[in-house]
Amino acid sequence: MGKKRKHSETVVVAPVKKDDTAAERPKRTLLGWKEKKNEAEAETESTPFFRNKEKVLVTCSRRINYRYRHLMLNIVSLLPHCKKDNKVESKQSKGAALNELVELKNCSSCLFFECRKQKDLYLWMSKCPNGPSVKFLVNAVHTMEELKLTGNHLKGSRPLLTFSSNFENKAHWKLLKEMIIQIFGIPKEHRKSKPYHDHVFVFSIVDDHIWFRNYQISVPHNESDKIARRGLENMTLVEVGPRFCLNPIKIFGGSIGGPTLYENPFYISPNQIRAMDKRKKAGKYAKKVKAKTRRKMHEQENPLEADEFSGMWKE
Repeated sequence: MGKKRKHSETVVVAPVKKDDTAAERPKRTLLGWKEKKNEAEAETESTPFFRNKEKVLVTCSRRINYRYRHLMLNIVSLLPHCKKDNKVESKQSKGAALNELVELKNCSSCLFFECRKQKDLYLWMSKCPNGPSVKFLVNAVHTMEELKLTGNHLKGSRPLLTFSSNFENKAHWKLLKEMIIQIFGIPKEHRKSKPYHDHVFVFSIVDDHIWFRNYQISVPHNESDKIARRGLENMTLVEVGPRFCLNPIKIFGGSIGGPTLYENPFYISPNQIRAMDKRKKAGKYAKKVKAKTRRKMHEQENPLEADEFSGMWKE
């Protein structure tokens, strides 16, 4: 019989355990599962690049007129990257309240429609929180419902912004142009926008006023519903609306206030215009009263001679 081995000589080999842990799952996003990328791709993505995350808060003051409220709603329908909010009291702490609302809504710009005396409409265009901001007087307001124009375009589509050459003449026009581009330009690949360019926003300066127009790009089609050859050269513009005119009053260095950077020397407030009209009407009445008094004084100073035949038929 063989000898038994000692316990010290036996070598016990532990069995290799299998790794039962599952592989790390990729992150889940709104568009699906996000897979891990290579180091090279990660390095390229880490490089900084600009992405437009512009959001615009659109609100108005209390006691606004129905026409101006419809204009505000038309602008909201044209800007898919905007957010609406409740009405703001414009008398007390207007700037602080608006800046706080913009911060709460996570926006970077603000369009505030302020109505006074239910007659005059002022538009505040501001970049928050550091500024600048502009105060406009809005004239010649015509809404989409009022005009009933034949133009039409897709809701939420991205517009083409066009400016007249006058915007390059002076510094304050250049600043206004840049603010309009940032506020009215819809960010690329915005979740509420459509990837089409089927209308144009036109901003033109006439008589130191900014005139706004919205046109549809109409392209001719043939019977097979395809764009004909050289059809782009024959495309036309059909107005959609709304229409309004912006008269710049002041440009401020801060958001809804701050130091004055520019003041329009040709601006006349609507109150002064109404007062001048009243003075003209009051002048007409005063002229009539003076004419009556002059006529009476003339009759008293130059009495008529007695007519010898005045009592002839009384007998």
